[in-house]
Amino acid sequence: MLWTGMIGAAVACYVLKFAGLSLPARVLANDRVQRVGELLPVALLATLIVTQTVTSGHHIGIDARVAGIGTGAVAQQRGAPFLVVVFVAALTAALLRAM
Repeated sequence: MLWTGMIGAAVACYVLKFAGLSLPARVLANDRVQRVGELLPVALLATLIVTQTVTSGHHIGIDARVAGIGTGAVAQQRGAPFLVVVFVAALTAALLRAM
């Protein structure tokens, strides 16, 4: 069953990639298609971040990770450099877990 799923996913990825390469240039030149192409990676990354932040195995829960993401977002909003944002988020999560 595992191999069937893996082969099916590989075929689906190939078909999706081939479909994208087969599109005419006029479709790809459309402003709406270009806008979606620019925003899609951001949406996928946000989904991965939320999934990793609020889930643990098959359970949904709010813990120190959420507070870390929140403080990191505040630091980012205030214009802190990336390394400071990561440090603030990690420090917040570590301190809350230590309590």
